[in-house]
Amino acid sequence: MSSGFDRQQASFLSSMSAAAAKLGPGAGSKRSLAPPSPSPSVGSTTSAAAAPGSLTPRRDRDTPAGNIVYSQPALTGTGDSVISQMAYAVAWLRNKDEPQTCFDVLGYLSATARADHEQEYFVDQMRRHPQIQWIPDPALSEQTWRSGTYVHRPIIPDVKTKTQLLAYLQRKTDASGVNVKDLKDGWPDCDGPISELEQEHRVLVVRAKKDGVARLVWPDDASLFHEVDPQLKLMWSRVEVPSLESIVPRLVAAQQKPASEDPRLKAMQAPKVEKKKKRAQRRTGKSTNVHMEHLLKDYSHMKR
Repeated sequence: MSSGFDRQQASFLSSMSAAAAKLGPGAGSKRSLAPPSPSPSVGSTTSAAAAPGSLTPRRDRDTPAGNIVYSQPALTGTGDSVISQMAYAVAWLRNKDEPQTCFDVLGYLSATARADHEQEYFVDQMRRHPQIQWIPDPALSEQTWRSGTYVHRPIIPDVKTKTQLLAYLQRKTDASGVNVKDLKDGWPDCDGPISELEQEHRVLVVRAKKDGVARLVWPDDASLFHEVDPQLKLMWSRVEVPSLESIVPRLVAAQQKPASEDPRLKAMQAPKVEKKKKRAQRRTGKSTNVHMEHLLKDYSHMKR
């Protein structure tokens, strides 16, 4: 028995040694059980693959990842499109009292370092803008894109004083009011003069209920204003106004129709009467010839 067991053990050991030889040196040691090295992370491969001049920002190794605010934009500015730059140019010219050259406008927009064809295109668009007025240079016979000056063109021109406002209201040919927002485009501090003209009964003003800001302005005639006697005001304040519940019975008792009575409510409260549908009378024949209608009449009711 012992000799047979020894032979089986020797055969097993020889087979194990042969398998270990096929796997390579050191395969049977404990070091072969260690896990493989971790693969590089996505962030490291991205930063390594980014070129020096690419748009992908490269994160500094010394910057901790916890301090990066991903909810904020990476780049902030005033905008680089022609539409946004034109809006800034209009707002800047609105606050200037004197005409400005195109280089003054381009300098404010930090666009003087751009190519000449880009500056020329922006100046051409600025001359076409409805809120910018181009003043040609009178000393030049032929104008260029660099010549002339620019001023802000308000929605309502030449209205910056109370006298000019009254003259503009008198020149209007329709009964529409003047929007105060349009007045502020060329006259930013017009709220005070409008209030003064309102107190003098020279303009009618519609104000917002929330903050009392003037919204619309109409012309007014001070000669049509009459001061009410203070004694009459006092007497009117002492008049006792009856309640609405008592007014209606009094008017009905005096055989007067109350103004608060709505005829639509009566129509809704009145009982609905169902109308019977009339049965359509059946025709015995269809007349096709107009000149033979007297021959196609029904005389059956004349039978005895």
